Parts: sequence; C-alpha cells; structure tokens
Amino acid sequence: MGNWLYDLIWGSGVAHSILLLAFVIAVGIQLGKIKFKGISLGSTLILFVGIICGHFGLHMDEQILDFLRDFGLILFVYAIGMQVGPGFFSSFKKGGVILNTLSLGIVLLGSIIAISIHYITNTDVPTMVGIMSGAVTNTPGLGAAQQALKDAGHPSNTMAMGYAVAYPLGVIGIILSMILIKYVFRIHYENENKDLEIQASDMSHAATPLSLVVMNPAIFGKSIQQLSNLIEHRHFVISRIWNSVSNEYNIATPDTILHENDKIYVILDAKDEETVTTFIGKEIPMERQQWITANSKFINRRILVTKPQVNGKRLGELQLRKTYGINITRVNRSGFDLIASPGLILQIGDRVNVVGTETSIASVEKVLGNSMRRLNQPNLITIFIGIALGVLLGSIPIAIPGIPQPFKLGIAGGPLIIAILISRFGYHYKLITYTTQSANLLLCELGISIFLACVGINAGKGFVETIVNQGGLAWVGYGFIITFVPLIVMGFIGRKCFKVNYFTLIGMIAGSTTDPPALAYANSTTVNDAPSVGYATVYPLTMFFRVLMAELLVLLFT
Repeated sequence: MGNWLYDLIWGSGVAHSILLLAFVIAVGIQLGKIKFKGISLGSTLILFVGIICGHFGLHMDEQILDFLRDFGLILFVYAIGMQVGPGFFSSFKKGGVILNTLSLGIVLLGSIIAISIHYITNTDVPTMVGIMSGAVTNTPGLGAAQQALKDAGHPSNTMAMGYAVAYPLGVIGIILSMILIKYVFRIHYENENKDLEIQASDMSHAATPLSLVVMNPAIFGKSIQQLSNLIEHRHFVISRIWNSVSNEYNIATPDTILHENDKIYVILDAKDEETVTTFIGKEIPMERQQWITANSKFINRRILVTKPQVNGKRLGELQLRKTYGINITRVNRSGFDLIASPGLILQIGDRVNVVGTETSIASVEKVLGNSMRRLNQPNLITIFIGIALGVLLGSIPIAIPGIPQPFKLGIAGGPLIIAILISRFGYHYKLITYTTQSANLLLCELGISIFLACVGINAGKGFVETIVNQGGLAWVGYGFIITFVPLIVMGFIGRKCFKVNYFTLIGMIAGSTTDPPALAYANSTTVNDAPSVGYATVYPLTMFFRVLMAELLVLLFT
C-alpha cells in the first residue's frame, strides 16, 4: 500500500512530475503573497520552493522537465506579446531608441564587469559566462555558450553550475534595483500613472466631445463634407446637428448643409480642439445628455464588434452611415476612445458608438455582431498558429560574420516576436487576435509558474554543495555584482537624464535581463501595461546581444 505512495512522491513518472510541479507552484504562490515592509516577491518564490525541493532529492524526469519548462516559457512570452503588441510599434517610435540604448548599455557593462572579474580572480571564462548568464537569467545565452564551447572542443561542467548558483540572487538583484530606484527618486505611483495617461493622450487620437455653434461666414451653405475638406489633417466627426432654419435635430451626414447659428455636436481629437473651434465658431455649454434629451427620436448605443467578417475592415468600407442612416462617433478599444474616421480599421472586441433610430441601430447590430457569447469563446487557432510560427522563427540559425557558430532567437524570442506581429497586424490576414483579459492573464500566469518551478527544481540538485565546497559562494557574489551594478547605473541614467517613466523603466530593466520573474514583479506594481511594453520594446534586441555576447566571450577569451 505504501509503495505506490512512495513512488508517487519520490519516483520519476508523469504522475510524480505533475504532483511535484503542482506542489511547488501552489506553495510558491502562497508564500509569494507574504509581504515584508509592503514588498512581496510574488510568483518569484516559486523558483526558490523548487530549489528547496530539488535540494532534498525531489526531481523530475529530465525530458519531462525540459518540455514543461520550455512550454511554460513559450506560453508566458506569447501572452506578453499579445498583450503589448498593439502598442509596441508606437512605443518604439516614441521612446524605443532611448530604451534600447539603455538596455544595450546594461548588456555591455555587464560583460565588461564579467571579464574584469575573470582577470581579477582568475575564474575561468566558461564559469564566468555561466555566472553572467545566470546573473541576468538568460538561459539562451547559456545554451549558446555551451554549444560554442562544445564545437570548439572545450566542454565545461562548471558553466551550468555557475548559471544555477547565480540565477536565484540574480532575480533578487534585478528586483532590488527596481526598489532602490523607486526610493532614491522618491517615486509616487499616482504621479507615474498620470504621466502615462498624458503620454497616451499625446500618442493617440483621443476622442473628445464638444458642442459648437456655427458662426464662420466662410462655411455658411457648405456641406459637412466640404467642411472636412477645408480643415485638412484634423480628426473630427460631427455627430448631431440642430438646424437653425427648420428648428429640428438631425443626425449629421456628409451632405448636411451648415447654416448660421446651427448647433453641432462634434467628436474630435483633443489636440485639434482649438483649431476646429476657431474655424467653425465658438463652444457652447451644451452637454451630451442635453443632445440626447432634445433628440428624443434618436438613441445612442455601443455595439460590440464580434463578427469575424468585420475584423480588419476599414470603417468606411462598411457604408453603415449611407446604408442605415446612422452616425458612428467613437470606437472604444481596450478602454480608450478613438475617433471614428473612415480609415479606422475595426478589430474584434471594439465597441462602436452608434447614433440613430432603434430600427437602424438594430440593423447595424446584425452587421457588427454584438454577441458577447461569441466574444468569450477562445480563439485557439490563432494562438497555436502563433506559437508554431514563433518556435519556427526561434529555431532559424542566424549567421554573423566572424562568429563560427550561428545564434538563434530561441523559444523565448521567437514566440514573443510573432505574438507582437500577429496582435498588431493579424487582422490583415483575417486572424482573430482578440483574447479576453482574464484568458490572457491565465496564459501568462500559468506559463511563468510552470517555468519557474522547473528551473528551481533543476537548479536545486547540487546547489548547496556548489556554494559550500566549490567556491560557489564567491560565484554568487560575482553574479550579484554583474546583475546589480549595470542596472543601477543605467537605471539612474534613464531616470535622471532621460526622465523615463518609472513603470516603463522597470519593464526595460526586466527586458534587459530577459527575466520573466522580474517582469512578473514589475507588472504587480501597477495596473497598466507600461512594464510589459518596456519589456517587449527591448527584449528582441537584448536577446540578440545577450546570446551574441555570451558566444563572443567564450570564443574570444577561452
């Protein structure tokens, strides 16, 4: 009776692996909720619970562990890519050059410190490269360096051990750097959130409602379409109009003629408010509710885009205004209102603000879908197509002149890049990229938990022995220096000289170390996506240089 229980706990089968994995994750998550002076490590504690279990002889079959670790990492980075993809490219244009420069500075400074420690302490280069990879939690760099050493005929057993010893304190060092920057610069989360809101407003066509009275003689007798042509390069939509001649409220159409003292309800870009107001007339104190009350024959409703046939189509292509006599003023995407211009591309999950009669709006609902049940159904095809393409991209060897071994983006870099591209451009190819926030969060948390548990269990074996008897305690110190010093130096430069938002900065720090646990901690400090955007902005280029630098150090100094 007892044998089956013993085999289940101490054996090596699938059931044992799942039980051990579940135990490590459950205990790690529970311990991660404990706060010390208001600070908790969150899911990072899963790693250390895994190390403890590994130290006391609880292990998995090697092939099962490798699969679970890699699959967990793929799920995590793919979910992150889908989350940040829509804003990735605009972020790169605005601040990506600065973030990537800071990130590459961290990579370069860490490599210089590693080589300096090699010359000062006479620690062999393979071990130092292992320590450096563990200090920045970069498994692909370790793998690339091991392969380069093997191909060069100099295999090393200490490289992986240096990685395992430096990894745990590397995670702590990254998080400590984030905390230190917070206290040194006296960061207030509320102020940082407001700063992000201002930046988002500057980067997007935020929809602002305004009531105006027509007073410019130059537009008397002209249609709304002619008015749009006169005010070029300005984003605005005239939703409703009170006609001063007929004393009637109507939905505005491109053919509607403007008269002196007409009142119009406009949705426009905040930065164009002064220009549009000056050109048309002047603002009047008439709120949206007053328009709705006065315009009793028309109703205002938000319709959810859920039909796959609409995904990726421009708003003007649907001819909704012409066909059904309605007006679309705004499109809400991820909680942010966009102006409903004809060129705006619709995506699954958008909420379209429609003004019209009950009958006409019912017709528009049939075109757009408006089915919450359909929206809640997971789009697994897109997810697994993306993962497959990501693994394929990560497996392609990229040759660099002068380097004998090609490098690869790996199973972390490949899926992340593909997820970003699919979430941003997938609608062009009729791919439905919408995923509910809860579903995306589940993928993200499940992936990082499995990955951390497997890394911890694998590192636990021989961990204490290495620290106590093989000089591993000094390696821990070396790793902490390699982790902490570059992050503090470049983090201070980013905040002091470039005024980078704190949430974006800590995302950059996590990305520059390609460290999912650090990103998990950074995300736990805020409800916005800034850390994930910062992480994804620097991750691809950083991964390239982390792998390249590990190989270069091995090839040049061994």
